[in-house]
Amino acid sequence: MTRDAMGEEIERATLLRPLAALAERIIPALDISREAVAYYASLINYYAAGRLLQLDRWVIHLYLLCFVHHRSRRCNDRILTAFIHGATVCTAEAREKARSQAGTQREQRDKDLVKAGSVLQLFLADPPNPTVPFQAVQAQAFALLDRPRLARVATYLTTNAPVDELTLQWEAIEAMQQRWKTTIRPLILAADLSATRTDAPLLEAIRFISGTLEAGTSLGKCKPEAFPSRWIPVRQKRYLYTQEPDDRKRLIPDRYEFLAYQRVRNGLEAGDVVCHRSVQFRSFEDDLLSHAQWQANAELLAASGRVVLDRPIRDQLTELEAKLEACIQEVNARIANGSNTHITVRQQGERTRWTLPYPRSNEPVNHPIFDDLPQVDLGRVLAFADDGCQMPDAFTHLLGRYGEAGAEAAVLCACLVAWGTNMGLGRMGDISDISAHILARASQNYLSPETLKAANDRVSNAIAALPITAAYNLGGQRHSSSDGQKFETAIPTFNARSSWKYFGLNTGVVADTLLVGNVPVNAQIIGAHEHESYYVLDLLLNNTSTLQPAIHSTDTHGTNQVNFALLHVFGFQFAPRYRNLPEKVRTGLYGFQHPRAYADLMLRPIRKLKTELIIAEWDNLRRIFASLALKTTTQSIIVRKLNAYARRNKTSQALREYDHIFRSLYLLEYVDSPVLRQHVQRALNRGENYHQLRRAVAHANFGKLRYRTAAEQVLWSECNRLLTNCIIYYNSVILSRILEAKLAADDTVGAAQLAHVSPVAWQHINFYGRYEFTTGVSPIDIDAMVSTAARRPIQGVGESV
Repeated sequence: MTRDAMGEEIERATLLRPLAALAERIIPALDISREAVAYYASLINYYAAGRLLQLDRWVIHLYLLCFVHHRSRRCNDRILTAFIHGATVCTAEAREKARSQAGTQREQRDKDLVKAGSVLQLFLADPPNPTVPFQAVQAQAFALLDRPRLARVATYLTTNAPVDELTLQWEAIEAMQQRWKTTIRPLILAADLSATRTDAPLLEAIRFISGTLEAGTSLGKCKPEAFPSRWIPVRQKRYLYTQEPDDRKRLIPDRYEFLAYQRVRNGLEAGDVVCHRSVQFRSFEDDLLSHAQWQANAELLAASGRVVLDRPIRDQLTELEAKLEACIQEVNARIANGSNTHITVRQQGERTRWTLPYPRSNEPVNHPIFDDLPQVDLGRVLAFADDGCQMPDAFTHLLGRYGEAGAEAAVLCACLVAWGTNMGLGRMGDISDISAHILARASQNYLSPETLKAANDRVSNAIAALPITAAYNLGGQRHSSSDGQKFETAIPTFNARSSWKYFGLNTGVVADTLLVGNVPVNAQIIGAHEHESYYVLDLLLNNTSTLQPAIHSTDTHGTNQVNFALLHVFGFQFAPRYRNLPEKVRTGLYGFQHPRAYADLMLRPIRKLKTELIIAEWDNLRRIFASLALKTTTQSIIVRKLNAYARRNKTSQALREYDHIFRSLYLLEYVDSPVLRQHVQRALNRGENYHQLRRAVAHANFGKLRYRTAAEQVLWSECNRLLTNCIIYYNSVILSRILEAKLAADDTVGAAQLAHVSPVAWQHINFYGRYEFTTGVSPIDIDAMVSTAARRPIQGVGESV
């Protein structure tokens, strides 16, 4: 977020604050769910002032109250997110400068130690010359090594103290004070913070800083005893004070202020510092079902549909203990007797090292079977999908009964192509037979995340009903995967972040997509700084298509400390691929017995699981699971807080212990089963293939997103997903027809090979040129295409380990 954008957000939050206080008194009395408040708030974006005044007066009041309530909380979210980002960047930059300076000082000190030897030799003259004054010897010494450098060497020789990087870091922070005072200081002054304890000393310091600055007084003019100091960590005090000549200590105000900001940042991330008028940074208790609601937990658990929550935890742990202990013995026995032929074990001294080869999956993108098909433009593919999926029926007018008749399919098609290809409505108006103002009106009236998601579900459900879709199941199960794809932004937005690895000096966002088989059934735009693992459960639970997976895979970025437990509770098997599997097994394998019981095993648990902690906290864990199931808040927010929660929190510790059980079971199965490893790799490869298609579709503007707001980026993401879904539907229809032809001809070998032909292909789709949407579009002769493709031998398929 730029400095101007931060200023606008602060001004907006200040303007909305008194109105939000009024809304917070009224909305709870209306008994409206949080999702409904967010929906009514979103409608304000689609009503012009004149159209809004045509509604019933009480409806207007409801919409405006919800808008003020929701928007003010989003303002606080953005302010605090920008504050965390700014404090993190300044701290990281100061740490890097300190590390560099410390390295330079160490190098200089080593060189000075050699010269210090020459200085010492001045005192070893034999015989000594009594006529030479000490000042002359001192001058010779300083000629070899000046006084400050000689003093540093002397200090090092007498104390053996290393270079203090924290001192250098605080010096760097002081050097950049003008920068953080003009960026993160206004953000913390605009935030409405509270703490998990009403008497939190840190909040006392923040209130002191805010009150002093708002009164127009500099912190440097305050008396040292006026500064609240109970919150200052003991190890930091030596850096916050300087020694005066009269042996008194003087507080350094700039260091005091920035340390307070650092501690607030840490508190926000850990959940110890909260903002109640926020969505992302409110307290963990506010995100869960209230204690009053939880009293009726029997009804709530029944509504959640999670059978695992009704079973006594002791019974569950007894079954899991038998399963895990047997699995530990069996997997180790198969390694010892050589049954596991894929593992390679080497003895290096007293340590035993082992490796597993990563499987290779040959399911290529742009399979040659599509090479001989005639080229069709994107508009004809969308028209083909319209006929098969009734996609236009999903695009209802955003104003409901106040809307006009439905838009023409051709206009909707043009809007989808304009958004999804990253081209824009203006450019589409120039290169098509529909003017830009018609496209803009249709886009405003019919395109929203809700209508686009409904259209995507129609296409996904149509793909699910095709015969070829079942052939993509892995091990007889629907196997999903999720992964984030980076897109550079041409225009800075709030959620765009820098990433040298992916964007160089520019910024970008991440499109996180859930694939079931080859079908993108859900997607979400997240910031490039956000951890993808926080959105795994969110994507799965908000998948409204008929393609519901049984097992879900991610790479290492999709793993965290709670996802195994959460996905188990919600009926999914979590099956990630780890970057360093042997190290993960060494540090992440747990058992129900003391480690001494596994002393003779190669794969042995590092410690005993704390089952009594799980039992003691089970009711609190059930409250968390029920809150997730009933969607009292966004799942990613709860998961983020669960991972950031202080380790001393017993509920968080219990959830991690519960997670250890299912992670341990999975790690053992992954080591033992080459089939599972193949399926995981294949599922992740499908995600990579889909990313290539998505980038090919979003080709305009050199692939850099041209949209100005986060809301526009969401529209682009859903339109782009809809275009790729239509291409996959088109290819899947062709492959299904080929499958039926081969089965009818008793070609079982060819039918089986089709399971390795990916429907993610676009070499036969034309994304370029001039678009004609209103002229008569000749239908695609699918039978002729199938006849052509069926004659081509299926080559280059198969799978190996």
